Amino acid sequence: MRGGASRAQSRLSLSTGAYCELVVSPAVPALVNALVGSNVTLAVSFSGAPDPAVTWLMRDLPVVTWTITSTTPPDIAENRRNVLRIEANGSLTFVNVTLGYASNYTIEMTKSGLRKSSTNFTLEVFENIQNVILSAQPDFAIEGADRFTLQYSMLQGVVVQQMWFFNDVEVKSNSHYSVEERSLVILRPNRSDTGRYTVLLTNPFNRVTTPINVTMLYGPDEPILEARPTQPFYLSGDSLSVSCQAEGFPQPTAQWVFGTQTLPEHLNGVLNLAHVQTNQGGTYTCTLLNERTKEERQKSIILKVYEKPSGNPMCSVQSVNNVDLQYHCWWPGGTPQATLYFPELSDASRGAENFSLTLNASDNLNGKTVTCMAEHPVEQNKCNVTASSPIQFLPDVRTTVSSEGEIVVAIHCVSKASPQAVVSWSKGNGGLTRETTYQISSDTTQLEIRDFNVNNFLLQNYACTCRNPLGSQRRDIQLRGPSISHSSLLPNHNGTIVTLTWEVPPTSVVTGFGIQMKGPGLLSKNRNGTQTRGSVNTFHTIQQKPGPVRRADIFVLDPNLTYRFRVIPKALMTEGEPSEVHRIGPAEGLSGSAIAGIAAGIPCSLIFLALLGSSIYFCIHWNKNKNRQTRYPVSRAVEKAITTQTTPHNLQTGGLKAPPDYNRSQLTPSERSVALPTFVPPPPVRVATTV
Repeated sequence: MRGGASRAQSRLSLSTGAYCELVVSPAVPALVNALVGSNVTLAVSFSGAPDPAVTWLMRDLPVVTWTITSTTPPDIAENRRNVLRIEANGSLTFVNVTLGYASNYTIEMTKSGLRKSSTNFTLEVFENIQNVILSAQPDFAIEGADRFTLQYSMLQGVVVQQMWFFNDVEVKSNSHYSVEERSLVILRPNRSDTGRYTVLLTNPFNRVTTPINVTMLYGPDEPILEARPTQPFYLSGDSLSVSCQAEGFPQPTAQWVFGTQTLPEHLNGVLNLAHVQTNQGGTYTCTLLNERTKEERQKSIILKVYEKPSGNPMCSVQSVNNVDLQYHCWWPGGTPQATLYFPELSDASRGAENFSLTLNASDNLNGKTVTCMAEHPVEQNKCNVTASSPIQFLPDVRTTVSSEGEIVVAIHCVSKASPQAVVSWSKGNGGLTRETTYQISSDTTQLEIRDFNVNNFLLQNYACTCRNPLGSQRRDIQLRGPSISHSSLLPNHNGTIVTLTWEVPPTSVVTGFGIQMKGPGLLSKNRNGTQTRGSVNTFHTIQQKPGPVRRADIFVLDPNLTYRFRVIPKALMTEGEPSEVHRIGPAEGLSGSAIAGIAAGIPCSLIFLALLGSSIYFCIHWNKNKNRQTRYPVSRAVEKAITTQTTPHNLQTGGLKAPPDYNRSQLTPSERSVALPTFVPPPPVRVATTV
């Protein structure tokens, strides 16, 4: 409200001829840019008093004074009259302005009785930027130097802003770059600083871009020596090449030295060796030189020419006095000899070509796979060996007959173990040695018992013990007389051939088998082609089989007849208990369940017949009563007839048949040849009445 009242009062004062405040203000921006040789005006406006006195100051120096509307010419400094000119409203104009007029300007207006009023301007005078040149210090940029400087120079121009770019990306001051007046400094330059640098110079009237390409000199780096084909060593007669390369600019040159001999210069630093011999193995040294920086690097490579051992390494473990374990590894031949060791057992103990290590047997070695490492410059190889205690086993009992007619029982005991288990034998509480009756094989794994009488084998307790340094396993064997543990019978699809199979207990003494049959004789053909058979009601032997055999085929059978078979185990002339009897043939009468079904069906049939008779009687009686009623005459007589048809039951016509064999229902499933009969109720009785 106060501001509005003051302005209103000021307008009122002006309208009445009273002046209260002189105000001068810029009519253009306070910062004025001008190009050299152009005309430019610092325009102002004023209010608050007529005909004020005007003074223009360049910095603090008055350059123009004048009273507005005065006929007296303005007072302009003599050395500036060609450039400065004051306008009627007090504005200051520069004609063909030069760089020397760039400065800060102030206009002051005064009027008697009023306070002084002023305003400020800044005049910037520019030349067009021309002929900008970029240069480098030093002439060559070397990787690893302290600094590398790019600076610009120009024929003329005033620069308001400079911007630097590396590969079109603006560069600002940081730990690697320093942007200074008229220059860009690269601190600790490296090869990644190679590229295109650009400076952009600008002022309000023009802009100039100037590029320069910078290439860093560097290297050689650490040489890289590579032999191809790459392998740890080379066999005599192989061909190979060795390259020597390193990063650098310009590309470094290579020189090879072998021993004290300087080798001829090779293209691109590659040394070719054809059909290399063992005397060419040794140290090769490569020297790389940068011709511009005079920097050089050196590196060596050792070429080896060897022969590998033959074959592959082999491992074993042996028993020492049946107490200790000796691990053995060997890989013969080769130059140099292969180094052998067992890392799981002892990394410190090593040997060349042939190596053994003896340890006390312990549980932690049982089942542990031990690796022998075989190291040779040509090839790294290995072999494995596992020591293990004897495992559980089943003795193998086999019975044969010697040429003298003796029964020979061979008991074979072998338990998988490493080292191989040693087998000891005993009978009862005493040990066994080689004698006439008992023979032990050279590897101790088999015991032979010879005797003419099978009874001498029985009731004897034999034992075999398999032992190595890691443990033992014992099995007791008691021989049994000839016996059958299991047997079965399998017919063919039409029942003319059967296969009889059997098994014997593992410790049974058996030298042969008798195949016995009971029933009709087997079919055979005579000269006329007709079949004949006999008949035997007792078991008789039809085949003889040796001890190792476990099956017999029997043919030709009549599928409509019943046969029974069994197997007789034998030890020479001594026979054991026969096997179970196997029957084949048709069924033998009704089973018990079928008979029970028939027995239950008879009372039901009788009850049904009684009910049926009562129904027939009721129908006849009802029909007679109907006939006694009054009849009306008809054109034709109709005869009434009642016909009753029944199907007689066996009880009415033939009586009861002889009951079947109910004991057949107790046979096992394998003895049944046909399905059990089911109960069939009597057929229904139909009653028909005709009127």
